Amino acid sequence: MAVAPVPPPPLLASHAAVRAAASRVAAYRPIRVAGDDHRNHAPQVAALRRGDWVKLICGASFEDAADVRNLSLVYTLAGVDCIDCAADASVVSAVNEGINVASSIVPAVQRPWVMVSVNDDCRDLHFRKVEFDPEECPPNCSKPREKVCPADAISLKRVMVGGEHAQSDPVCDKLEGGVIIQRCYGCGRCLSVCPYDRIKAMSYVRDPATTAELLKRSDVDAIEIHTTGKGTDMFNTLWNSLGESVNNVKLVAVSLPNAGESTIDFMNAIYTIMQSRVEGYNLWQLDGRPMSGDIGRGATRETVSFAVDLTSLPDRPPGFYQLAGGTNLYTVGCLKKAGLFKARTLPGTTTTEKIGSQEALIGGIAYGGYARKIVGRVLHKIPSQVGCMRIENHPGYLLEALQEALSLVGPVKGYPDLPK
Repeated sequence: MAVAPVPPPPLLASHAAVRAAASRVAAYRPIRVAGDDHRNHAPQVAALRRGDWVKLICGASFEDAADVRNLSLVYTLAGVDCIDCAADASVVSAVNEGINVASSIVPAVQRPWVMVSVNDDCRDLHFRKVEFDPEECPPNCSKPREKVCPADAISLKRVMVGGEHAQSDPVCDKLEGGVIIQRCYGCGRCLSVCPYDRIKAMSYVRDPATTAELLKRSDVDAIEIHTTGKGTDMFNTLWNSLGESVNNVKLVAVSLPNAGESTIDFMNAIYTIMQSRVEGYNLWQLDGRPMSGDIGRGATRETVSFAVDLTSLPDRPPGFYQLAGGTNLYTVGCLKKAGLFKARTLPGTTTTEKIGSQEALIGGIAYGGYARKIVGRVLHKIPSQVGCMRIENHPGYLLEALQEALSLVGPVKGYPDLPK
């Protein structure tokens, strides 16, 4: 007797509204930029050249695979060009699973590049976790650390010690829980608010050998190296340790802070180190105010100011330039005010003074904390369940999350008809 074929998951049949919204995004294909040559660029490279590249930053230290999966699914549907994640095999797999589910809902969706983030120096703030012993905390602590954590990575609860009490007694109670290591991404906000100074930060450096193996995967497209700008020796050591593995990726990015007048010399020195082995494209991530985009409007000013400073310098190294660090809903407006949003000539210049470049001065924007925050608000509404929470099992919430993502991605991409 023939076995009846297994029907497709019924949940996909209820994704009509999600498919309608995401299909409009997938159908939007911008025209080639004026003055471009006739080479066929990958969609991601074309976006960088136009200045409408969008990257989702899951977090260099954020390793909650379930959240990473759902974030990747939502932002793939929203049309991001790249998803940046921790250089961890299980996290990379979670990103790709989210992308694949998005493709099953909307087959025409563009597959974003998958990028892994590593560091050359343990002083980089993106590569640290916090820890504390909850038993050292007074039972009557107001738990400010838990309240300020943007990743919900601190969980504390009061438990009774020595049997039952008529009512909660701070003398007889204790705190249990602590830091959920997979969710902590090192923002450090808890360090300054702990009234008893019990929290410690643990910094680390990603293992180059493990990273080199990741770069051999067919579902990893890019690498980003975070450097502190305090010298090239550690970058050179990491670059040599990665060896020929960098030739497996399409894009090599370097994320760096604004070190003032020495920044350009440092960038050119880094480019000299990389130049002989970069077979694909290179990108400079201008990290303004790290891990602060969810704080408010002012957080985006530093990265825009960084961009203004660099684009005015004629001796900046080759490659695409992209904003990060404090980026949020206000970044596009600040870029427009600075005259750099999708601009191919500097503000105040004329075509007779300077020939327009064939690509945008600023290739795009990477969104991290703010992007996670607006979709995370929706994820938190979904009833808790045993096992991995899959947002596609809740089409109503998936549509709401997609609309949040589109509110951030849409202004950069210039979608002509954003779904309401």
